[in-house]
Amino acid sequence: MRRGRVGPPDPVALAFRGAYKPGMTQGTPADIAKLSFEDALAELEGIVRALEQGKGKLDESVAAYERGAALKKHCEKKLAEAAARIEKIQISGGEAKTAPFDADR
Repeated sequence: MRRGRVGPPDPVALAFRGAYKPGMTQGTPADIAKLSFEDALAELEGIVRALEQGKGKLDESVAAYERGAALKKHCEKKLAEAAARIEKIQISGGEAKTAPFDADR
């Protein structure tokens, strides 16, 4: 018979066991840098949900918050890269031109 916690595992504890060390502030962690925008956003959303539930231990919650901040930064970088690519591509009258990205169009 198995002893210990009954029910689903703590998402905060599982998400960060060995994947992220508290206090990592220099650059983007390698495991995050490899993520696509969609994967990073999905993980960030999971962290937010877990933190909102407030069920994790304090040190795990702080590590989750730090990882969430790194994921947010990574997502912002990916969006900026996509916007820069869109700015570079504009075809008008058979002629390719560079134009700034306008999200309202």
